[in-house]
Amino acid sequence: MASSSTLYAAIDMGTNSFKMIIIRAYSNGKFFTIDHLREPVVLGRDTTTATSSSTSTPFTLSAQSQLIALEALHKFQKTLTSYKISKAQIRCVATAAVREAVNKGEFLKCVSEKIGLEVDVLPGEEEARLVYLGMLQFWPIYDKLVLGVDIGGGSTEFVIGKQGKVVFGASLKLGHVSLTQKFGSNKQSAAHIREHIRSVIQESGLVKKIKDFGFEVVVGSSGTIKAVETAVFNGFVNKSNVLEVSNVVAFGDGRKGWRLSRGEVKGVVEGLCGGGGEGEKIRREKFFKRRSEFIIAGAVLLEEIFEVLGIEEMEVSGYALAEGVIAESLAKVNGGYDLNANARWSSVVRLAMRFNSKKMMKTAAHSAIIAKEIFEGLRKCDDLADNHFAASLDDKDLEYLEAASLLHNIGIFIGKKGYHKQSYGIIMNGEHLHGYCTEEVKLIALLAKHHRKKLPNFDLASFKEFPREITKKFRFLCAIIRVSVALQQHQSMGFLQMEFSALVNCGVKDQISLPCTVKPLPEDIGDELRQELEHFKLIFHKELLIILPSSVSDRSEK
Repeated sequence: MASSSTLYAAIDMGTNSFKMIIIRAYSNGKFFTIDHLREPVVLGRDTTTATSSSTSTPFTLSAQSQLIALEALHKFQKTLTSYKISKAQIRCVATAAVREAVNKGEFLKCVSEKIGLEVDVLPGEEEARLVYLGMLQFWPIYDKLVLGVDIGGGSTEFVIGKQGKVVFGASLKLGHVSLTQKFGSNKQSAAHIREHIRSVIQESGLVKKIKDFGFEVVVGSSGTIKAVETAVFNGFVNKSNVLEVSNVVAFGDGRKGWRLSRGEVKGVVEGLCGGGGEGEKIRREKFFKRRSEFIIAGAVLLEEIFEVLGIEEMEVSGYALAEGVIAESLAKVNGGYDLNANARWSSVVRLAMRFNSKKMMKTAAHSAIIAKEIFEGLRKCDDLADNHFAASLDDKDLEYLEAASLLHNIGIFIGKKGYHKQSYGIIMNGEHLHGYCTEEVKLIALLAKHHRKKLPNFDLASFKEFPREITKKFRFLCAIIRVSVALQQHQSMGFLQMEFSALVNCGVKDQISLPCTVKPLPEDIGDELRQELEHFKLIFHKELLIILPSSVSDRSEK
Protein backbone atom coordinates (compact mmCIF):
# COMPACT_ATOMS: atom_id res chain seq x y z
CA MET A 1 0.00 0.00 0.00
CA ALA A 2 1.15 3.56 -0.60
CA SER A 3 2.63 5.29 2.43
CA SER A 4 -0.10 7.11 4.38
CA SER A 5 2.01 10.28 4.02
CA THR A 6 1.19 10.27 0.28
CA LEU A 7 -2.55 9.80 0.79
CA TYR A 8 -5.03 12.70 0.84
CA ALA A 9 -8.81 12.79 1.14
CA ALA A 10 -11.50 15.29 0.18
CA ILE A 11 -15.12 15.17 1.33
CA ASP A 12 -17.80 17.12 -0.55
CA MET A 13 -20.99 17.55 1.50
CA GLY A 14 -23.33 18.41 -1.35
CA THR A 15 -27.04 19.10 -1.36
CA ASN A 16 -27.90 15.84 -3.14
CA SER A 17 -25.13 13.54 -1.95
CA PHE A 18 -21.94 13.33 0.10
CA LYS A 19 -18.84 12.24 -1.80
CA MET A 20 -15.34 11.32 -0.66
CA ILE A 21 -12.25 10.62 -2.73
CA ILE A 22 -8.95 9.23 -1.50
CA ILE A 23 -5.92 9.86 -3.69
CA ARG A 24 -2.26 8.95 -3.80
CA ALA A 25 -0.05 11.97 -4.53
CA TYR A 26 3.13 11.93 -6.59
CA SER A 27 6.03 14.33 -6.21
CA ASN A 28 5.51 15.59 -9.77
CA GLY A 29 1.98 16.83 -9.04
CA LYS A 30 0.11 13.88 -10.51
CA PHE A 31 -2.45 12.20 -8.30
CA PHE A 32 -4.22 8.89 -8.59
CA THR A 33 -7.68 8.19 -7.12
CA ILE A 34 -7.57 4.93 -5.20
CA ASP A 35 -11.01 5.03 -3.58
CA HIS A 36 -14.29 6.83 -4.13
CA LEU A 37 -17.37 6.73 -1.89
CA ARG A 38 -20.80 8.29 -2.33
CA GLU A 39 -23.79 8.46 0.02
CA PRO A 40 -27.19 9.77 -1.23
CA VAL A 41 -27.93 12.05 1.73
CA VAL A 42 -30.19 14.63 -0.04
CA LEU A 43 -29.92 17.39 2.54
CA GLY A 44 -31.81 19.58 0.09
CA ARG A 45 -35.00 17.62 0.68
CA ASP A 46 -35.57 19.86 3.70
CA THR A 47 -35.03 23.14 1.88
CA THR A 48 -37.46 25.78 0.76
CA THR A 49 -36.51 26.78 -2.77
CA ALA A 50 -35.23 30.29 -3.39
CA THR A 51 -37.53 32.63 -5.22
CA SER A 52 -34.73 34.62 -6.82
CA SER A 53 -31.01 34.54 -7.36
CA SER A 54 -30.31 36.76 -4.36
CA THR A 55 -32.90 35.91 -1.72
CA SER A 56 -34.16 32.73 -0.15
CA THR A 57 -36.62 31.64 2.48
CA PRO A 58 -34.73 30.42 5.56
CA PHE A 59 -34.89 26.70 6.20
CA THR A 60 -33.76 24.30 8.86
CA LEU A 61 -31.95 21.01 8.41
CA SER A 62 -34.26 18.47 9.99
CA ALA A 63 -33.15 16.08 12.71
CA GLN A 64 -33.67 13.20 10.25
CA SER A 65 -31.45 14.79 7.60
CA GLN A 66 -28.75 15.47 10.16
CA LEU A 67 -28.89 11.86 11.34
CA ILE A 68 -28.51 10.55 7.77
CA ALA A 69 -25.64 12.98 7.20
CA LEU A 70 -23.85 11.85 10.36
CA GLU A 71 -24.26 8.20 9.38
CA ALA A 72 -22.69 8.92 5.98
CA LEU A 73 -19.79 10.82 7.52
CA HIS A 74 -19.26 8.01 10.05
CA LYS A 75 -18.84 5.57 7.14
CA PHE A 76 -16.34 7.93 5.55
CA GLN A 77 -14.43 8.25 8.83
CA LYS A 78 -14.15 4.45 9.16
CA THR A 79 -12.63 4.28 5.68
CA LEU A 80 -10.24 7.13 6.47
CA THR A 81 -9.14 5.30 9.60
CA SER A 82 -8.47 2.11 7.63
CA TYR A 83 -6.16 4.08 5.32
CA LYS A 84 -4.48 5.79 8.31
CA ILE A 85 -4.76 9.23 6.74
CA SER A 86 -3.83 12.03 9.12
CA LYS A 87 -6.27 14.86 9.87
CA ALA A 88 -3.87 17.31 8.23
CA GLN A 89 -4.40 15.50 4.91
CA ILE A 90 -8.22 15.49 5.04
CA ARG A 91 -10.40 18.41 4.02
CA CYS A 92 -14.17 18.40 4.32
CA VAL A 93 -16.24 21.09 2.56
CA ALA A 94 -19.97 21.83 2.45
CA THR A 95 -21.97 23.62 -0.23
CA ALA A 96 -25.42 25.15 -0.80
CA ALA A 97 -27.69 23.22 1.60
CA VAL A 98 -25.42 23.72 4.62
CA ARG A 99 -24.50 27.22 3.47
CA GLU A 100 -28.16 28.33 3.51
CA ALA A 101 -29.35 26.46 6.62
CA VAL A 102 -30.22 28.63 9.63
CA ASN A 103 -29.06 25.87 11.98
CA LYS A 104 -25.76 25.14 10.24
CA GLY A 105 -23.76 26.11 13.34
CA GLU A 106 -25.49 23.47 15.44
CA PHE A 107 -25.03 20.87 12.69
CA LEU A 108 -21.33 21.62 12.16
CA LYS A 109 -20.68 21.45 15.91
CA CYS A 110 -22.34 18.03 15.96
CA VAL A 111 -20.15 16.84 13.05
CA SER A 112 -17.04 18.02 14.89
CA GLU A 113 -17.95 16.42 18.20
CA LYS A 114 -19.39 13.11 16.96
CA ILE A 115 -17.29 12.47 13.84
CA GLY A 116 -14.15 14.48 14.47
CA LEU A 117 -14.28 16.35 11.16
CA GLU A 118 -13.96 20.11 10.78
CA VAL A 119 -16.12 21.37 7.90
CA ASP A 120 -15.37 24.37 5.68
CA VAL A 121 -18.63 25.92 4.46
CA LEU A 122 -17.77 27.35 1.05
CA PRO A 123 -19.16 30.64 -0.24
CA GLY A 124 -20.58 30.20 -3.76
CA GLU A 125 -17.70 31.99 -5.48
CA GLU A 126 -15.11 29.90 -3.62
CA GLU A 127 -16.97 26.75 -4.60
CA ALA A 128 -16.82 27.89 -8.24
CA ARG A 129 -13.05 28.49 -7.98
CA LEU A 130 -12.37 25.02 -6.56
CA VAL A 131 -14.57 23.44 -9.24
CA TYR A 132 -12.40 25.17 -11.86
CA LEU A 133 -9.23 23.76 -10.26
CA GLY A 134 -10.82 20.32 -10.41
CA MET A 135 -11.60 20.71 -14.10
CA LEU A 136 -7.94 21.56 -14.77
CA GLN A 137 -7.02 18.12 -13.41
CA PHE A 138 -9.26 16.40 -15.96
CA TRP A 139 -8.91 18.33 -19.23
CA PRO A 140 -5.74 19.89 -20.78
CA ILE A 141 -7.27 23.38 -20.70
CA TYR A 142 -4.77 25.24 -18.54
CA ASP A 143 -3.85 27.81 -21.20
CA LYS A 144 -7.42 28.37 -22.44
CA LEU A 145 -10.02 30.86 -21.24
CA VAL A 146 -12.48 28.42 -19.69
CA LEU A 147 -16.13 28.85 -18.76
CA GLY A 148 -16.92 26.24 -16.11
CA VAL A 149 -20.47 25.24 -15.20
CA ASP A 150 -21.27 23.05 -12.19
CA ILE A 151 -24.90 22.12 -11.51
CA GLY A 152 -25.46 21.12 -7.90
CA GLY A 153 -28.49 20.16 -5.86
CA GLY A 154 -29.01 23.61 -4.37
CA SER A 155 -27.03 25.97 -6.60
CA THR A 156 -25.22 26.26 -9.91
CA GLU A 157 -21.72 27.70 -10.08
CA PHE A 158 -20.27 29.61 -13.04
CA VAL A 159 -16.58 30.41 -13.31
CA ILE A 160 -14.24 31.84 -15.93
CA GLY A 161 -10.55 31.16 -15.54
CA LYS A 162 -7.21 30.88 -17.32
CA GLN A 163 -3.88 29.37 -16.23
CA GLY A 164 -5.28 28.54 -12.81
CA LYS A 165 -6.51 32.07 -12.10
CA VAL A 166 -10.21 32.90 -11.79
CA VAL A 167 -11.33 36.12 -13.49
CA PHE A 168 -15.06 35.74 -12.78
CA GLY A 169 -17.17 33.60 -10.49
CA ALA A 170 -20.86 33.49 -9.66
CA SER A 171 -23.28 31.22 -7.84
CA LEU A 172 -27.02 31.14 -8.59
CA LYS A 173 -29.58 29.48 -6.35
CA LEU A 174 -30.66 27.09 -9.06
CA GLY A 175 -30.18 23.40 -8.27
CA HIS A 176 -31.79 20.20 -9.48
CA VAL A 177 -32.98 19.27 -5.96
CA SER A 178 -34.33 22.71 -5.03
CA LEU A 179 -36.08 23.07 -8.42
CA THR A 180 -37.66 19.64 -8.05
CA GLN A 181 -38.80 20.46 -4.51
CA LYS A 182 -40.44 23.65 -5.73
CA PHE A 183 -42.01 22.49 -9.01
CA GLY A 184 -42.16 18.68 -8.99
CA SER A 185 -40.54 15.93 -11.04
CA ASN A 186 -43.01 15.23 -13.86
CA LYS A 187 -43.02 16.43 -17.44
CA GLN A 188 -45.79 18.99 -16.73
CA SER A 189 -43.46 20.81 -14.33
CA ALA A 190 -40.82 21.44 -17.01
CA ALA A 191 -42.45 24.65 -18.31
CA HIS A 192 -42.61 26.18 -14.82
CA ILE A 193 -39.02 25.15 -14.11
CA ARG A 194 -37.88 26.74 -17.37
CA GLU A 195 -39.72 29.99 -16.65
CA HIS A 196 -38.21 30.22 -13.15
CA ILE A 197 -34.68 29.53 -14.43
CA ARG A 198 -34.95 32.28 -17.04
CA SER A 199 -36.21 34.73 -14.43
CA VAL A 200 -33.36 33.99 -12.01
CA ILE A 201 -30.68 34.20 -14.72
CA GLN A 202 -32.10 37.46 -16.09
CA GLU A 203 -32.25 39.04 -12.63
CA SER A 204 -28.64 38.03 -11.92
CA GLY A 205 -27.19 39.80 -14.97
CA LEU A 206 -25.09 36.66 -15.55
CA VAL A 207 -25.34 36.60 -19.35
CA LYS A 208 -23.87 40.07 -19.86
CA LYS A 209 -21.08 39.47 -17.34
CA ILE A 210 -20.00 36.23 -19.03
CA LYS A 211 -20.19 37.73 -22.52
CA ASP A 212 -18.05 40.67 -21.36
CA PHE A 213 -15.28 38.28 -20.26
CA GLY A 214 -15.76 35.83 -23.13
CA PHE A 215 -14.54 32.21 -23.21
CA GLU A 216 -12.78 29.79 -25.53
CA VAL A 217 -14.09 26.49 -24.20
CA VAL A 218 -16.96 25.42 -21.95
CA VAL A 219 -16.55 22.66 -19.38
CA GLY A 220 -19.39 21.19 -17.36
CA SER A 221 -19.08 19.11 -14.21
CA SER A 222 -21.41 17.57 -11.61
CA GLY A 223 -23.50 14.44 -11.50
CA THR A 224 -26.35 15.98 -13.49
CA ILE A 225 -24.20 16.92 -16.49
CA LYS A 226 -22.39 13.56 -16.42
CA ALA A 227 -25.76 11.79 -16.22
CA VAL A 228 -27.05 13.62 -19.31
CA GLU A 229 -23.84 12.87 -21.23
CA THR A 230 -23.95 9.20 -20.20
CA ALA A 231 -27.58 8.98 -21.29
CA VAL A 232 -26.64 10.32 -24.73
CA PHE A 233 -23.69 7.92 -24.92
CA ASN A 234 -25.88 4.95 -23.99
CA GLY A 235 -28.60 5.81 -26.49
CA PHE A 236 -31.32 7.48 -24.41
CA VAL A 237 -32.07 9.74 -27.38
CA ASN A 238 -30.92 7.48 -30.20
CA LYS A 239 -30.22 3.83 -29.46
CA SER A 240 -27.93 3.57 -32.49
CA ASN A 241 -25.59 6.12 -30.92
CA VAL A 242 -23.25 3.38 -29.71
CA LEU A 243 -22.19 0.87 -32.33
CA GLU A 244 -19.90 -2.14 -32.33
CA VAL A 245 -17.70 -2.09 -35.41
CA SER A 246 -14.87 -4.56 -36.03
CA ASN A 247 -14.74 -5.40 -32.31
CA VAL A 248 -13.94 -1.78 -31.44
CA VAL A 249 -16.40 0.68 -29.89
CA ALA A 250 -17.25 3.43 -32.34
CA PHE A 251 -19.38 6.43 -31.55
CA GLY A 252 -22.20 7.67 -33.72
CA ASP A 253 -21.38 10.92 -35.55
CA GLY A 254 -17.72 10.65 -34.53
CA ARG A 255 -18.22 11.35 -30.81
CA LYS A 256 -15.37 10.31 -28.54
CA GLY A 257 -17.24 10.74 -25.25
CA TRP A 258 -17.03 13.39 -22.51
CA ARG A 259 -18.75 15.97 -24.72
CA LEU A 260 -22.28 17.31 -25.11
CA SER A 261 -23.77 19.33 -27.95
CA ARG A 262 -26.75 21.65 -27.68
CA GLY A 263 -28.79 19.29 -29.85
CA GLU A 264 -27.98 16.30 -27.65
CA VAL A 265 -29.09 18.12 -24.49
CA LYS A 266 -32.27 19.18 -26.25
CA GLY A 267 -32.86 15.57 -27.29
CA VAL A 268 -32.53 14.32 -23.71
CA VAL A 269 -34.99 16.96 -22.45
CA GLU A 270 -37.46 16.04 -25.17
CA GLY A 271 -37.05 12.37 -24.27
CA LEU A 272 -37.72 13.13 -20.61
CA CYS A 273 -40.67 15.42 -21.21
CA GLY A 274 -42.28 13.55 -24.10
CA GLY A 275 -44.39 10.44 -23.81
CA GLY A 276 -45.53 9.42 -20.35
CA GLY A 277 -47.01 6.63 -18.34
CA GLU A 278 -45.42 3.91 -16.25
CA GLY A 279 -43.25 2.67 -19.12
CA GLU A 280 -41.58 6.06 -19.51
CA LYS A 281 -40.94 6.25 -15.76
CA ILE A 282 -39.30 2.80 -15.79
CA ARG A 283 -37.12 3.80 -18.76
CA ARG A 284 -36.08 7.00 -16.98
CA GLU A 285 -35.19 5.11 -13.80
CA LYS A 286 -33.19 2.58 -15.84
CA PHE A 287 -31.01 5.28 -17.37
CA PHE A 288 -30.73 7.69 -14.44
CA LYS A 289 -31.22 5.40 -11.42
CA ARG A 290 -31.05 7.37 -8.12
CA ARG A 291 -30.86 10.63 -10.04
CA SER A 292 -34.14 9.95 -11.90
CA GLU A 293 -36.18 11.91 -9.34
CA PHE A 294 -34.26 15.12 -10.12
CA ILE A 295 -33.18 14.60 -13.73
CA ILE A 296 -35.98 16.58 -15.41
CA ALA A 297 -35.13 19.71 -13.43
CA GLY A 298 -31.41 19.17 -13.98
CA ALA A 299 -31.70 18.55 -17.73
CA VAL A 300 -34.00 21.55 -18.27
CA LEU A 301 -31.57 23.73 -16.30
CA LEU A 302 -28.67 22.51 -18.44
CA GLU A 303 -30.61 23.16 -21.65
CA GLU A 304 -31.43 26.71 -20.53
CA ILE A 305 -27.76 27.38 -19.71
CA PHE A 306 -26.82 26.24 -23.23
CA GLU A 307 -29.52 28.48 -24.67
CA VAL A 308 -28.99 31.73 -22.78
CA LEU A 309 -25.18 31.61 -23.02
CA GLY A 310 -25.11 30.54 -26.67
CA ILE A 311 -23.16 27.35 -25.96
CA GLU A 312 -22.89 24.89 -28.85
CA GLU A 313 -20.64 22.25 -27.27
CA MET A 314 -19.55 21.48 -23.72
CA GLU A 315 -16.65 19.33 -22.57
CA VAL A 316 -17.73 17.14 -19.66
CA SER A 317 -15.38 16.84 -16.69
CA GLY A 318 -15.25 13.73 -14.54
CA TYR A 319 -13.60 15.87 -11.86
CA ALA A 320 -15.17 18.73 -9.95
CA LEU A 321 -15.18 20.17 -6.44
CA ALA A 322 -13.52 17.27 -4.58
CA GLU A 323 -10.61 17.10 -7.03
CA GLY A 324 -10.24 20.88 -6.85
CA VAL A 325 -9.98 20.59 -3.06
CA ILE A 326 -7.27 17.94 -3.55
CA ALA A 327 -5.36 20.13 -6.02
CA GLU A 328 -5.37 23.04 -3.59
CA SER A 329 -4.29 20.78 -0.70
CA LEU A 330 -1.34 19.53 -2.74
CA ALA A 331 -0.43 23.09 -3.76
CA LYS A 332 -0.20 24.07 -0.09
CA VAL A 333 2.34 21.35 0.72
CA ASN A 334 4.26 21.63 -2.57
CA GLY A 335 5.34 25.19 -3.28
CA GLY A 336 6.03 24.49 -6.95
CA TYR A 337 2.88 22.44 -7.54
CA ASP A 338 1.97 22.33 -11.24
CA LEU A 339 -1.79 22.60 -11.78
CA ASN A 340 -1.22 21.26 -15.30
CA ALA A 341 0.69 18.15 -14.15
CA ASN A 342 -2.30 15.86 -14.57
CA ALA A 343 -3.03 16.79 -18.19
CA ARG A 344 -1.36 13.68 -19.67
CA TRP A 345 -2.39 11.24 -16.95
CA SER A 346 -5.98 12.50 -16.89
CA SER A 347 -6.55 11.25 -20.45
CA VAL A 348 -5.89 7.74 -19.11
CA VAL A 349 -8.35 8.35 -16.28
CA ARG A 350 -10.97 9.75 -18.70
CA LEU A 351 -10.76 6.64 -20.87
CA ALA A 352 -11.02 4.32 -17.86
CA MET A 353 -14.01 6.23 -16.48
CA ARG A 354 -15.68 6.28 -19.90
CA PHE A 355 -15.96 2.50 -20.14
CA ASN A 356 -15.83 1.29 -16.53
CA SER A 357 -18.45 1.29 -13.82
CA LYS A 358 -17.41 2.60 -10.40
CA LYS A 359 -16.94 -0.99 -9.23
CA MET A 360 -14.73 -1.81 -12.20
CA MET A 361 -12.77 1.43 -11.70
CA LYS A 362 -12.04 0.41 -8.12
CA THR A 363 -10.92 -3.04 -9.27
CA ALA A 364 -8.61 -1.49 -11.87
CA ALA A 365 -7.25 1.03 -9.36
CA HIS A 366 -6.44 -1.75 -6.90
CA SER A 367 -4.65 -3.69 -9.64
CA ALA A 368 -2.59 -0.56 -10.31
CA ILE A 369 -1.77 -0.24 -6.60
CA ILE A 370 -0.44 -3.81 -6.48
CA ALA A 371 1.52 -3.27 -9.71
CA LYS A 372 3.15 -0.14 -8.26
CA GLU A 373 4.09 -1.92 -5.03
CA ILE A 374 5.71 -4.78 -6.95
CA PHE A 375 7.48 -2.36 -9.32
CA GLU A 376 8.92 -0.32 -6.47
CA GLY A 377 9.81 -3.46 -4.53
CA LEU A 378 11.81 -4.67 -7.50
CA ARG A 379 13.70 -1.39 -7.72
CA LYS A 380 14.81 -1.87 -4.10
CA CYS A 381 16.39 -5.24 -4.87
CA ASP A 382 20.14 -4.63 -5.13
CA ASP A 383 20.88 -7.84 -7.00
CA LEU A 384 18.72 -6.69 -9.95
CA ALA A 385 21.69 -4.51 -10.88
CA ASP A 386 23.09 -7.64 -12.49
CA ASN A 387 20.25 -7.40 -15.00
CA HIS A 388 20.65 -4.12 -16.86
CA PHE A 389 17.16 -3.94 -18.31
CA ALA A 390 15.32 -4.79 -15.08
CA ALA A 391 17.47 -2.32 -13.15
CA SER A 392 16.79 0.42 -15.73
CA LEU A 393 13.03 0.49 -15.13
CA ASP A 394 12.20 4.14 -14.50
CA ASP A 395 9.28 6.43 -13.59
CA LYS A 396 7.99 6.50 -17.18
CA ASP A 397 7.84 2.71 -17.19
CA LEU A 398 5.84 2.88 -13.95
CA GLU A 399 3.42 5.31 -15.63
CA TYR A 400 2.92 2.90 -18.56
CA LEU A 401 2.34 0.06 -16.10
CA GLU A 402 -0.20 2.01 -14.05
CA ALA A 403 -1.97 3.23 -17.20
CA ALA A 404 -2.29 -0.31 -18.55
CA SER A 405 -3.48 -1.55 -15.14
CA LEU A 406 -6.17 1.14 -15.04
CA LEU A 407 -7.28 0.30 -18.60
CA HIS A 408 -6.87 -3.49 -18.64
CA ASN A 409 -10.60 -4.21 -18.14
CA ILE A 410 -12.28 -1.50 -20.25
CA GLY A 411 -13.02 -4.08 -22.96
CA ILE A 412 -15.66 -5.64 -20.69
CA PHE A 413 -17.87 -2.75 -21.88
CA ILE A 414 -18.22 -4.73 -25.14
CA GLY A 415 -18.32 -8.21 -23.59
CA LYS A 416 -16.48 -10.45 -21.14
CA LYS A 417 -15.32 -12.92 -23.78
CA GLY A 418 -11.88 -11.88 -24.99
CA TYR A 419 -12.21 -8.54 -23.23
CA HIS A 420 -8.41 -8.11 -23.06
CA LYS A 421 -8.36 -7.93 -26.88
CA GLN A 422 -11.23 -5.42 -26.82
CA SER A 423 -9.27 -3.30 -24.32
CA TYR A 424 -6.35 -3.27 -26.77
CA GLY A 425 -8.63 -2.21 -29.63
CA ILE A 426 -10.23 0.66 -27.69
CA ILE A 427 -6.85 2.06 -26.59
CA MET A 428 -5.31 1.77 -30.06
CA ASN A 429 -8.20 2.98 -32.22
CA GLY A 430 -9.88 5.79 -30.32
CA GLU A 431 -7.19 8.51 -30.13
CA HIS A 432 -8.09 8.76 -26.44
CA LEU A 433 -4.64 9.13 -24.86
CA HIS A 434 -3.27 12.67 -25.17
CA GLY A 435 0.36 13.60 -24.60
CA TYR A 436 1.58 10.08 -25.36
CA CYS A 437 3.48 9.31 -28.56
CA THR A 438 2.38 6.46 -30.86
CA GLU A 439 4.96 4.09 -29.41
CA GLU A 440 3.83 4.80 -25.84
CA VAL A 441 0.15 4.26 -26.68
CA LYS A 442 0.98 0.94 -28.33
CA LEU A 443 3.07 -0.16 -25.35
CA ILE A 444 0.17 0.59 -22.95
CA ALA A 445 -2.31 -1.16 -25.26
CA LEU A 446 -0.12 -4.28 -25.54
CA LEU A 447 0.33 -4.44 -21.77
CA ALA A 448 -3.47 -4.29 -21.38
CA LYS A 449 -3.90 -7.00 -24.03
CA HIS A 450 -1.38 -9.37 -22.47
CA HIS A 451 -2.45 -9.02 -18.84
CA ARG A 452 -4.12 -12.45 -19.11
CA LYS A 453 -4.40 -15.60 -21.22
CA LYS A 454 -1.50 -16.41 -23.58
CA LEU A 455 1.94 -14.98 -22.99
CA PRO A 456 3.07 -12.49 -25.68
CA ASN A 457 4.77 -13.83 -28.79
CA PHE A 458 7.69 -11.49 -29.39
CA ASP A 459 8.16 -12.79 -32.95
CA LEU A 460 4.95 -11.07 -34.05
CA ALA A 461 5.03 -7.83 -36.03
CA SER A 462 3.50 -5.89 -33.10
CA PHE A 463 6.71 -6.27 -31.13
CA LYS A 464 9.19 -6.12 -34.02
CA GLU A 465 8.24 -2.47 -34.48
CA PHE A 466 9.71 -1.70 -31.03
CA PRO A 467 13.43 -1.16 -30.42
CA ARG A 468 15.07 -4.20 -28.82
CA GLU A 469 15.47 -2.37 -25.50
CA ILE A 470 11.74 -1.58 -25.29
CA THR A 471 10.81 -5.18 -26.03
CA LYS A 472 13.03 -6.37 -23.20
CA LYS A 473 11.47 -3.88 -20.79
CA PHE A 474 8.04 -5.04 -21.94
CA ARG A 475 8.82 -8.56 -20.66
CA PHE A 476 9.30 -7.19 -17.16
CA LEU A 477 6.28 -4.89 -17.19
CA CYS A 478 4.11 -7.66 -18.61
CA ALA A 479 5.12 -10.07 -15.84
CA ILE A 480 4.20 -7.42 -13.24
CA ILE A 481 0.77 -6.57 -14.67
CA ARG A 482 -0.15 -10.23 -15.10
CA VAL A 483 0.58 -11.16 -11.50
CA SER A 484 -0.97 -7.91 -10.22
CA VAL A 485 -4.31 -8.53 -11.94
CA ALA A 486 -4.25 -12.19 -10.85
CA LEU A 487 -3.67 -11.15 -7.23
CA GLN A 488 -6.49 -8.61 -7.41
CA GLN A 489 -8.87 -11.20 -8.82
CA HIS A 490 -8.00 -13.80 -6.16
CA GLN A 491 -10.48 -12.64 -3.56
CA SER A 492 -9.72 -15.40 -1.03
CA MET A 493 -6.40 -13.81 -0.06
CA GLY A 494 -6.74 -11.94 3.22
CA PHE A 495 -4.92 -8.74 2.25
CA LEU A 496 -7.28 -8.17 -0.64
CA GLN A 497 -10.15 -7.95 1.84
CA MET A 498 -8.45 -5.27 3.94
CA GLU A 499 -8.56 -2.28 1.61
CA PHE A 500 -5.05 -3.12 0.41
CA SER A 501 -3.40 -2.61 3.76
CA ALA A 502 -0.79 -5.11 2.58
CA LEU A 503 2.70 -4.38 1.38
CA VAL A 504 3.75 -6.42 -1.62
CA ASN A 505 7.49 -6.89 -2.02
CA CYS A 506 9.89 -9.18 -3.78
CA GLY A 507 12.89 -8.64 -1.58
CA VAL A 508 13.77 -9.61 1.95
CA LYS A 509 11.89 -8.76 5.10
CA ASP A 510 14.34 -6.16 6.38
CA GLN A 511 13.74 -3.93 3.34
CA ILE A 512 10.57 -2.68 5.04
CA SER A 513 10.83 -0.50 8.12
CA LEU A 514 7.51 -1.58 9.63
CA PRO A 515 7.16 -4.66 11.86
CA CYS A 516 6.21 -7.29 9.28
CA THR A 517 4.91 -10.80 8.90
CA VAL A 518 5.50 -12.88 5.77
CA LYS A 519 2.09 -14.24 4.82
CA PRO A 520 2.31 -17.70 3.19
CA LEU A 521 0.20 -18.27 0.11
CA PRO A 522 -2.91 -20.34 0.80
CA GLU A 523 -3.17 -23.76 -0.81
CA ASP A 524 -6.23 -22.83 -2.89
CA ILE A 525 -4.73 -19.95 -4.87
CA GLY A 526 -5.84 -21.50 -8.15
CA ASP A 527 -3.97 -22.47 -11.30
CA GLU A 528 -4.04 -19.02 -12.91
CA LEU A 529 -2.41 -17.18 -10.00
CA ARG A 530 0.07 -20.02 -9.43
CA GLN A 531 1.12 -19.88 -13.09
CA GLU A 532 1.58 -16.11 -12.96
CA LEU A 533 3.72 -16.39 -9.82
CA GLU A 534 5.87 -19.01 -11.54
CA HIS A 535 6.18 -16.78 -14.63
CA PHE A 536 7.16 -13.85 -12.42
CA LYS A 537 9.90 -15.95 -10.80
CA LEU A 538 11.14 -17.06 -14.22
CA ILE A 539 11.41 -13.47 -15.47
CA PHE A 540 12.93 -11.81 -12.40
CA HIS A 541 14.60 -14.79 -10.71
CA LYS A 542 12.74 -13.61 -7.63
CA GLU A 543 9.94 -15.18 -5.64
CA LEU A 544 7.09 -12.79 -4.92
CA LEU A 545 6.46 -12.54 -1.18
CA ILE A 546 3.40 -10.96 0.38
CA ILE A 547 4.47 -9.05 3.47
CA LEU A 548 1.93 -7.63 5.92
CA PRO A 549 2.52 -5.15 8.74
CA SER A 550 2.15 -7.23 11.91
CA SER A 551 -0.92 -5.31 13.11
CA VAL A 552 -2.74 -6.12 9.87
CA SER A 553 -1.71 -9.75 10.02
CA ASP A 554 -2.90 -10.02 13.62
CA ARG A 555 -6.32 -8.57 12.75
CA SER A 556 -6.75 -10.94 9.81
CA GLU A 557 -6.25 -13.97 12.07
CA LYS A 558 -8.91 -12.98 14.60
